[in-house]
Amino acid sequence: MEILFFGIIVFLFLLAIFDLSVGVSNDAVNFLNSAIGSKAAPFKRILIIAATGVFIGAVMSNGMMDIARHGIFRPEHFSFYELMCIFMAVMVTDIILLDIFNSLGMPTSTTVSMVFELLGATFAVAMVKIIADTGTLSVNDLLNTEKALSVIVGIFLSVAIAFFFGTIVQFLTRMYFSFDYKNKMKWKIGIFGGLATTALIYFLLLKGVKDMAFMTAGAKEWIDDNTVLILTGSMVLSTAIMQILHICKINVLKLIVLMGTFSLAMAFAGNDLVNFIGVPLSGLSSYTDYTANGAGNPHTFMMDSLNGPADTPVYFLFAAGVIMVTALATSKKTQNVSKTEIGLGSQGGGDEMFGSSRVARKLVRMVISTHSRLKQYVPVRVRTWINRRFDTSQTIVEDGAAFDLVRGSINLTLAGMLIAVGTSLKLPLSTTFVTFMVAMGTSLADRAWGRESAVFRITGVISVIGGWFITAGAAFIGAGIIVLVMYWGGFPAMTLAAIAAIVLLIRNNRKFRQKTEKEQDGTLFQTIITTEDKTQAWELLLIYMTEHKKKFITQALDNYKSIASGFTNDDIKPLELSEKILTKEKAVLKNERRKETLCLRLVNKETAIEKSAWFYLMNNSCMSMTYNLRRMNEVCKEHVENNFRPLPKAFLKDFTPVYSETVSIMDDACDAIEHGSLETITSIRKRCDNVKDRISVICQSIFGQLHGGDAGNLAVTYVYLNLLQETQEMMSALRKLMRATYKLRQNTVAQI
Repeated sequence: MEILFFGIIVFLFLLAIFDLSVGVSNDAVNFLNSAIGSKAAPFKRILIIAATGVFIGAVMSNGMMDIARHGIFRPEHFSFYELMCIFMAVMVTDIILLDIFNSLGMPTSTTVSMVFELLGATFAVAMVKIIADTGTLSVNDLLNTEKALSVIVGIFLSVAIAFFFGTIVQFLTRMYFSFDYKNKMKWKIGIFGGLATTALIYFLLLKGVKDMAFMTAGAKEWIDDNTVLILTGSMVLSTAIMQILHICKINVLKLIVLMGTFSLAMAFAGNDLVNFIGVPLSGLSSYTDYTANGAGNPHTFMMDSLNGPADTPVYFLFAAGVIMVTALATSKKTQNVSKTEIGLGSQGGGDEMFGSSRVARKLVRMVISTHSRLKQYVPVRVRTWINRRFDTSQTIVEDGAAFDLVRGSINLTLAGMLIAVGTSLKLPLSTTFVTFMVAMGTSLADRAWGRESAVFRITGVISVIGGWFITAGAAFIGAGIIVLVMYWGGFPAMTLAAIAAIVLLIRNNRKFRQKTEKEQDGTLFQTIITTEDKTQAWELLLIYMTEHKKKFITQALDNYKSIASGFTNDDIKPLELSEKILTKEKAVLKNERRKETLCLRLVNKETAIEKSAWFYLMNNSCMSMTYNLRRMNEVCKEHVENNFRPLPKAFLKDFTPVYSETVSIMDDACDAIEHGSLETITSIRKRCDNVKDRISVICQSIFGQLHGGDAGNLAVTYVYLNLLQETQEMMSALRKLMRATYKLRQNTVAQI
């Protein structure tokens, strides 16, 4: 029996290795985004600084906190077998949830996932015990409800607090510096640098170094007694140092951002490490106690020993540090998660990862309306002065940066301060929640959420916050279900759950790689957005548009084939598939049109004016073709779905040549869109006209049959007419698309 439990402990630690890798990929968003987004240093240098902080924090960590041992449950009322089921369920659920969120690029909280997994698994086992013991035990006997409630409230309260202070502090800071901060520094930078450095030291003292394993009780007491003195001395000394560094032409803001990155990375590893290895270590402690003192019956041996403190061996901490640093340096998912927060906080336009939601639209409309009313009561001079301080046209950002160093400094400094204050007040705040919401608050205060992007940004924030709540619910329910399966299924169920977790991990990683390959064109878009050469911007934009229009025509051709095949062969499956694809295609086209419009703004003014008409004609033609296909598919799908009569052979005989020529034209258009000459484009446009004329003849014949009462079944005739007319309209749109394509490549605007 003991060998089986030993196998479970080994598997828990194997999962912990994966958990460390996956968790670091997700929580890297906490300490990397501000440095990456503001381009404070090259990416490799930022990773080295963060990795150093992670390793030092991990090795010097206390490695254990009470919540993993007795913060959620009361171990004296649980047997060794019950706790093994709980720990196993927590690890399996945690690894699956975190990997799914990483693959989606959604930052989630390891604290939330672990707390709710422990809570869900413990609650499920507690209910079984209460029912089995017929009233001997109560919920309060089994669950540490007061501690659990305080953790949950503190975690979710941090969302509103971080967003509020992020907005207020960044607003005041921007008023202090303005966007043209390099010309406004002088003596200001010393004070700002002193405040930021003091805040980071305060953060390290209360949230980082103070909880490290090497800190003695006397050292902690001395820090508590002399905190004010330490901070005052730090403020004076760091202000002087920062002012001297500025005089020596050293960029103090970059230094602050890198210091903040190191501080958050160190504190994260030193305190949040328990989220990854706390459960396996608790399982190991339980197993050690069971083998030393157990009577051989895991169902009756109670785990009172977990109420006591435990120290983690240094080699565990060292190994954890190595794994975390390796994951941080090699994981592509780290960059994927970081992309979400940086994109939502970008000062300029960019690739909006999220669509538009009804809630976001109403919020934006309400804010605009409220702002219009309130500004009437603000004096004109005050409004003018504020607008001058917030003149984003004077923004100074590093090449390729999403926002400036001032905001990057505030993101890290304020996040550290809030976490430190929460720690001093004994509030268990989530580092993920705090850092993300501070970043969102600072971007709002910086007017990064303009009217053209506010809806998308708010939708993104709502999606991320919703993801956190989904994490909590999924963790609670998932762990509860899995623990019951293990509790009643025994070792076979545990083995199956472990295999299922590994299979899901492999599948999710494959999907992530496929998704990454599909998003490679994002690099070209970012290159266009960040280039300062207007001539190069137009050349790159042409390449970008050409690639996407080729993909669009290829996709449109595939959909047209599926619709025609589904209708003529009375097959519903191709029509259902096309419906899903076309629904997504509309959103893709809208997003691409927005991105291309942003790029067009960066092009030389004369070129942009000359090409704009053809630019918009091309995009409108694509959208028209999509609507044609959707209307075709909707009518054909309804007809086939209702099992109405299939298309008569007489109609099919007339339609086949039209279908073949349409497919041939679209296929040739896909090849010609990149390098097609004037003659080729003209030929394709004439062929479009020929197909339109042929369809008109067929439609006239059908109208005559309808008038004479010889058209046969009316239901299938109307669907057939719709297919023909939408094909005709699609050829008109393709004709315009080809013309616009050629005009965009021309150096003149001569008529075709």
